[in-house]
Amino acid sequence: MLLLLQYTIIFASVLLLVALGGCFSEHSGVINLGLEGIMVIGSLGGALVMRFFPGLPPFVMVIAVILGAILFGVAYSCLLGVAAINFKADQTIVGTAMNMLATAAATVFVKAMNTAANPNDVSASIQYIEPKKSFLIKIGGFEFNWFMLVAIVGLVVAYVVLYKTRFGLRLMACGEHPQAADSVGINVYKMRWAGVLISGVYGGLGGICYIMVSASEWKFDAGVYGFGFLALAVMIFGQWKPTRIALTALLFGLFRALASVYSGIGFLARLNIPSTVYNMLPYIISLVVLALTSKSSRAPKAEGIPYDKGQR
Repeated sequence: MLLLLQYTIIFASVLLLVALGGCFSEHSGVINLGLEGIMVIGSLGGALVMRFFPGLPPFVMVIAVILGAILFGVAYSCLLGVAAINFKADQTIVGTAMNMLATAAATVFVKAMNTAANPNDVSASIQYIEPKKSFLIKIGGFEFNWFMLVAIVGLVVAYVVLYKTRFGLRLMACGEHPQAADSVGINVYKMRWAGVLISGVYGGLGGICYIMVSASEWKFDAGVYGFGFLALAVMIFGQWKPTRIALTALLFGLFRALASVYSGIGFLARLNIPSTVYNMLPYIISLVVLALTSKSSRAPKAEGIPYDKGQR
């Protein structure tokens, strides 16, 4: 049961970080369906730090990997900003394209990098066996991961920024009624850019957290197995509110954790249910939850609508 708790918290941390990223973007008025792609690119940034700087001291390693993931996540989210805010492109199509591009680009890049180092190595994977140990602390039978703390800090920061600061209130105003916000001197374009870039920060962190949950090597041609879309479901079920998102992330994290540890839980092991069923549980639950709660969902009113300064 301790192992179930451990996996629940770490998977919930991934979902929480990515969902909070989507929350910032959508509160600004931009739908970010590209979270899956941002996760992939963010995980690539963190993995490259571990690949090329394996001998860093543990604390420095943690900070460097976090910064690498953030940098790559923010850079990739700029694609959404340019297309959706500056060029007023369809945000759904842009997000979908970002998801498709990210996995393909990461795969090509990692294969080229591995082949350059070793012509016989055509894999799309990066190993980080030793660097990963910097993120883990054994507390009895519980394995604490520093990303659990990062998720908690991210939650507190998101709540304070959105509800207790002038910036957060202005950001949400741009997602509710951008014309009204503009009329009182708020730069809607800057606010939306800020929301998109912050989603890149959270999405990048969620990506590197995900690939380090259990593996010491990641094959980038696998992407992140739909966790970006699962985080979107968490955000919607959490009604775009950080505290509710956190509770929803724990629920979905529990179902995802069952896929990893069900064989060690007596009564579940005796049921002889195929592992694929447990792997599908989070996605099945998300479909059921969204189907039952979609009518009561209250998204920011202006999300997905390109802002036209001349329109009233």
